[in-house]
Amino acid sequence: MTAPAPALTGKRVLLVEDDYFIAVDLKTWFEEGGAQVLGPVPSVDEALALIAGTAVIDAAVLDINLQDELVYPVADALQARGVPFLFATGYDPASVPSPHGAVALCQKPIDPQVVARTLFG
Repeated sequence: MTAPAPALTGKRVLLVEDDYFIAVDLKTWFEEGGAQVLGPVPSVDEALALIAGTAVIDAAVLDINLQDELVYPVADALQARGVPFLFATGYDPASVPSPHGAVALCQKPIDPQVVARTLFG
């Protein structure tokens, strides 16, 4: 992986991903860039609990399909708090339901630099 973007320093990033290797790679990459990673968590329930128990979340990366469960309740919770997020998925963008159709989507395999630029400009 390439060097993390400096915009990550001090950011708190929630990772919701059920693929162990993707989760570890993203976590490592964000931490090397100076971000504090919340998670990664592999399920909707764990993500919602983490959101409820965390005062500050700067951004989030959400896999759409978590162990055959869709992540949209997590997206709704983040939107209610005004937390920017993106979907990291292999899904076709047209498959994202309209309430979340405008959310940025990064196709797997994930490029962490694209994720960082999308979330933090």
